[in-house]
Amino acid sequence: MRITRLETFLANAGLRNYLFLRLTTDTGLVGLGEASLEWQEKTVQTLVHEWLEDRVLGVDPRDIERVAADLVRDQYQGGATVMTVVSGFEIACWDLIGKAEGKPLFELLGGRSRDELPAYANGWYGGATKPEEYAAKAKDVVRRGYQAMKFDPFGVAWQEMTREEMDEAERIVAAVRDSLGEGAVGDAVELMIEVHGRLSTSCAIEMGRRLAAYRPAWYEEPVSPYAIEEQRKVKEALPFPIAAGERLYMLDDFERLVRLRACDVVQPDLAHCGGLAMGKKIAALAEPAGMRLAPHCSVGPVALCAAIHFGWATKSVLVQEDFSQFDVPWRKEFVRGWELSRGGTFALPEGAGLGIELDEAACARHPYQKHTFPSLWDRRWVKEFTKGGGRL
Repeated sequence: MRITRLETFLANAGLRNYLFLRLTTDTGLVGLGEASLEWQEKTVQTLVHEWLEDRVLGVDPRDIERVAADLVRDQYQGGATVMTVVSGFEIACWDLIGKAEGKPLFELLGGRSRDELPAYANGWYGGATKPEEYAAKAKDVVRRGYQAMKFDPFGVAWQEMTREEMDEAERIVAAVRDSLGEGAVGDAVELMIEVHGRLSTSCAIEMGRRLAAYRPAWYEEPVSPYAIEEQRKVKEALPFPIAAGERLYMLDDFERLVRLRACDVVQPDLAHCGGLAMGKKIAALAEPAGMRLAPHCSVGPVALCAAIHFGWATKSVLVQEDFSQFDVPWRKEFVRGWELSRGGTFALPEGAGLGIELDEAACARHPYQKHTFPSLWDRRWVKEFTKGGGRL
């Protein structure tokens, strides 16, 4: 089996653009990957065709360990853009291998390791600016069946926050917690507080101490994701878990994160950090340290489907992020065969490989749109977030 063709497809999903990658082999099998990266979709697409394509045409996708390792070696610079290219290709190779074997991908990644794969909701709070608006939307999340949700209550904060800004962030978190009710039902709902690496070490600690009363399941990226030593200081100062890792791209970065015990929950993004086999290596690093995984996935349906297979096959995965129920109405049109989100859990995938196929016509109906994703420090993101389906 040899790769004979590589194609890419750009499609718009509100504030995001998705970049899908498709491989065809001389046996007629087709494998899907996803290489979506905010603000850089066309750059990634160019890199796929100018750098990746010549290197992978003619190779056997079953030689995935060697081919992916050579790509990581050869790309030299590292970083999100090129590692997203490698990841999208690697996932497409796994899809081909699964189809060639006639087995779902999770079986090739280690087999079924659990009875249930829980989901937490993200993207649900778009358009909310006031505490009562967050609270109303949180109730809807629970009505959909989720028992965990993540949100960023920090507006456009950067590094430091005024007393008034801290008060407002705390009011938002308090309103969400209060909206869930008292007693066993309300307490059972997990709240993940997203910081997006906004704060200085001292501000992150002060804000975290204020939020402790609302029992966060975790505090995500409280400081810059690259300031791992500072993140460890935040972890040591607070009584609840720290989550991080979505903006790390090389195995060396994750080794350092684990070695320094700088978080409790590791969040590799399989569509950016090298793919599924790399995810397994990260899980192996984290397990002896007692650190669980919660893979990040904020992009499209192919990346999410790959993460779901990984979660079913990886016992150390605590929970999987789910934007799919809060996306644009046409998200489900992009692929056929994908209906895995059940509102609070993910179904066990069926079918060979990923179990999905790309719908080219749907991609054509929703063409790429330039500069659709605002900066987190531009007030437009608060106003436009999920307007028409964009997410963070």
